[in-house]
Amino acid sequence: MGDPWSMTFDSANPPALAAFWKTALGYVDAAPPAGFADWASFRRHYDVPEEEWDDVAYLADPSGRGPRISFLRVPEAKVAKNRIHLDIQAGGGRGVAWEVRAPRVRAAVERLIAAGATMLREDEVDGRLDHVVMADPEGNEFCVV
Repeated sequence: MGDPWSMTFDSANPPALAAFWKTALGYVDAAPPAGFADWASFRRHYDVPEEEWDDVAYLADPSGRGPRISFLRVPEAKVAKNRIHLDIQAGGGRGVAWEVRAPRVRAAVERLIAAGATMLREDEVDGRLDHVVMADPEGNEFCVV
């Protein structure tokens, strides 16, 4: 097995973007590091000024299988297409019959729109829905497949 890894999103509003992805992925707020009762204690211990406490947010997969995700405040806005993106595999994969997969994908798209995402386009293969390209509330592209 390789080294542990996590994923980090640059963000204008880390708590808000973390809330969206928590809904999108079924993640939970990450526990504070060992030895700390909460994130406030951790931040106080390391003299992080209170006005910077919302500059970062952390999520974790409740099953412990997926990577941790962090969101860090940056001053610049997103300006170009992502070179890497997440695929939310709501449909069950291409091995699942189209008649089953497509309604699952559409239901996930509606749930994510309600959470603040934007649908960018639907892509088809042989005239059938294959995946939907979406953007999170800060414009980061992802797919629902």
